[in-house]
Amino acid sequence: MEQSVLIKGGTVVALDAANTIVEGDVLVRGGRIAAVGDVVESADLTIDARGCAVLPGFVQTHLHLCQTLFRGSADDLELIDWLKRRVWPMEAAHDTASIRASARLGVAELIRGGTTCALTMETVCHTEEVFRVVEETGFRATVGKCMMDKGDEVPAGLRENSDDSIRESLALLEEWHGRADGRIRYCFAPRFAVSCTRGLLEQVARLARERRVSVHTHASENRSECEMVERETGRRNVEYLDSVGITGPHVVLAHCVHLSEGELGLLSSSGTHVAHCPSSNMKLGSGVAPVAKMLARGVSVSLGADGAACNNRLDMFTEMRTAALLQKVSRGAEVLPALTALRMATTDGARALGLADEVGSIEVGKRADVTILDLGRLHTTPRPDVVSTIVYAAEARDVRTVLIDGRVVLLDGGLQTLDERAVVTDARRQQELLSQRAGIETT
Repeated sequence: MEQSVLIKGGTVVALDAANTIVEGDVLVRGGRIAAVGDVVESADLTIDARGCAVLPGFVQTHLHLCQTLFRGSADDLELIDWLKRRVWPMEAAHDTASIRASARLGVAELIRGGTTCALTMETVCHTEEVFRVVEETGFRATVGKCMMDKGDEVPAGLRENSDDSIRESLALLEEWHGRADGRIRYCFAPRFAVSCTRGLLEQVARLARERRVSVHTHASENRSECEMVERETGRRNVEYLDSVGITGPHVVLAHCVHLSEGELGLLSSSGTHVAHCPSSNMKLGSGVAPVAKMLARGVSVSLGADGAACNNRLDMFTEMRTAALLQKVSRGAEVLPALTALRMATTDGARALGLADEVGSIEVGKRADVTILDLGRLHTTPRPDVVSTIVYAAEARDVRTVLIDGRVVLLDGGLQTLDERAVVTDARRQQELLSQRAGIETT
């Protein structure tokens, strides 16, 4: 029988349609939110949340758990060089042990930072290990096997036969989609237009609609990438993806930094979701995505940290703050206020993943994915506006307790489904072995 949990005396930031903020309690039963407000019932576990914000867990819509071991190994490079010189060789060198260590390290960091759900694109091989980590740790994720059947300077370990790529993707879908009472889901994940033949993309578009699953790919991240796509296809990046059927409410495009007015219109009219990764875009020198323009056109925009290889941290607090500040620099101080940024990190992410009825807000009947944030620190005092404090002042280290599906996965700062010391030790060992296999020097 599942444990019931009573979260007492917090500032509940519900992020429901009314943007309710209430001083009160949250009762969790059967993995779902049973009551919000002044709760008089008892529970198996009572959590004192006085001085804390109680908010829905963050939903990150673009990650690469397979790259967490690459942290610090691919810095100060532009996207295409970053891929060819560092990331692709390291991805090709992965084995089952290193993928598992990378995923465990990433999930541990995400939970510690209040993220309860993610959309993650893995590498070409060993994706089943990521699914196993998600299942074992209690994390919520939509996971896709990376698909790559063309491209220059692609290592042999990543270059696929088109039919094999489809067959392996379908096998993972059959085995994992819907597991753990829907906590685990599959998506098709063609890497980007540069790495995929038109035939592969067309098959993905058809199969995703037939199987009613998401498609996740990169688009218009970098000017060189955009030029390569236009040179090969005669179309701009989003226009090309639309021509092969990869747009729509089931599609999440990562980045979308360089867009024409026509592409903005396509994203809006098709209901395609965009995953904005501001720290990654800055670190790779890719540019500033026109988020304010997208939002003004009705495009659904959510947030992701991308991978530790191009961000170095998987921290939604950093992404919320950075997203807001970047748009203010380019569009004015009133643009992208704190509430908009917080919704991008929660409700809008849930909507992008087709989970808006299940997670993303604290409402009776929804799954209990909850983050409890300590607001009694020096840097969060005073807090006349709790939403502003969460977005502009709070940090990942302020996360005290996290629930996923009503299960406590972080309690008073301690991971409950992972041994943190073992995760760190294994990650260090596997990173050294992986770097040796990839021929990457470490210091």
